[in-house]
Formats: sequence, C-alpha cells, structure tokens
Amino acid sequence: MQEHNWLLRLENISAGYNGDTVLSDVSLQISDNDFMGVIGPNGGGKTTLLKVMLGLLTPFYGEVIFNRELLTPYNIGYLPQMSEGDISFPVSVRDIVMSGLMQSRGAMARMKRADRERSATVMKDLGIWHLRNRCLSELSGGELQRVYLGRALIGSPRLLLLDEPGNFVDSSFEQGFYDMLKELNKKMAVVMVSHDVGTISAYVKSFACVNGKLHYHDSGRITNDQLKDYGCPIQLIAHGDIPHTVLQKHIDGDINI
Repeated sequence: MQEHNWLLRLENISAGYNGDTVLSDVSLQISDNDFMGVIGPNGGGKTTLLKVMLGLLTPFYGEVIFNRELLTPYNIGYLPQMSEGDISFPVSVRDIVMSGLMQSRGAMARMKRADRERSATVMKDLGIWHLRNRCLSELSGGELQRVYLGRALIGSPRLLLLDEPGNFVDSSFEQGFYDMLKELNKKMAVVMVSHDVGTISAYVKSFACVNGKLHYHDSGRITNDQLKDYGCPIQLIAHGDIPHTVLQKHIDGDINI
C-alpha cells in the first residue's frame, strides 16, 4: 500500500465504556479504495470500532490519525444500525436525506439551493426521488435503507461506514444493495460491519475480525480455520436455492453432533 493512499489510522487503540475495556491494543489502517468487512461475535467491539473512527467515542489509549489531505471527520458517511423506533418520527424522506449535511453545516444552518439540488441528485441516484415526500413509516425495509444511505452519502464522503446494513433490508433488495455499495467503492472507501460473511465475501477486499482485539485479513476470502485462529466464533452462511447455515462440526466423544 502506498503511503499517500491511506485515509485513517488507528494506532494501539484501547476503548470502551464506563471504564470497561471493549477493544484492546487495536491498530488498523484504512486505504483510499478499500472495501473492508468487519466481522466478529456480538459484544466483540465492532460498533465500538466504528464509533472510535467517527470520533463519537474517545479511546482510553492510543491515537486516531487522519490523512488530512484526503479525509476529515466531516467527509465520513455513517449508516448506523436501525430499528423500528427509527421510523416513528413524522419526517419526510427529503428531510432525512438533507439531515446528512447538518454535521458540516450545523443544525440551525439554512440549506442553500445547491444543497437541495445535491439531495435531489442523491435521491434520484438511489431510486427514491418518487418517495421524497413520504413519511418513513410508509416505506419498506429496502426503501428505508436507501433513505438512510442517502443521508450518509449527501456530503460526498471519502469514507463510508456501515453498521449491519443487512439487518433492515428486504431479501429481494439485498443483492441490489450490495451491488450499489460495490459501485460506490469506486469513489470512496467502505467499511461494513456484518454477520453475513458468506454474502459480503463476494464484495469486500479485506476483513477485520474483531473480538476484543483485531486481526486484519488482507483478502475477501476467509475460512473457518482462519476465523478460529482469529478468535472470531461466528457462523459462515452459504446462500443458494435453499438458504442454509453451515456450522462447525462439534464432537462429543465418538458422536458427531
């Protein structure tokens, strides 16, 4: 990796909450065109890792370093985990997408004509322009994901962080969503937290296995043995005509379970 191509570095980061350490001695470099999958068990620190990158969580130790020629905290797009509660507010699709500019402009700033034109472009690119005046509660899971992705993209980020984006996506939209991320990766680095290693391995260029510590794997292919070595006890999911999950074989005496 050439030195000028890096965007963000974490150096010997330890972080957590209320004095309890979740991540310990984590070092990682994000390159300008990377598409990184972040995997690991629940509670292993995946979301904590993203919060440290975003500056939402100050680490106990270590340093977050930006390549200021390419990246600042204001050109990072973020798609957090979503829940049903996120759609209960009576706001429109257009309002949500436009809210992605508040970090750089301020919550009370008046939006300019160029901002409205930018939001229209983003919504058209994501196929949600016709939904612009709809309330969130009227949308499907796939439509909601596009709306929140629009909010993350409106500021033209150089780095896009996604926290479990597949959790709220219609199964019929899933393929199109990941294809969309692959296209976006031509213009920005993407870091995506996911449990679905089987699906994202077709798109990502590298893996970060997070379980208290972090192990970086410079490939989009990862095996059960590697996951075991990295201390990431997660499932590999295979997709086909009949969706199914492949679990590691357990042996109890002479009986395979």
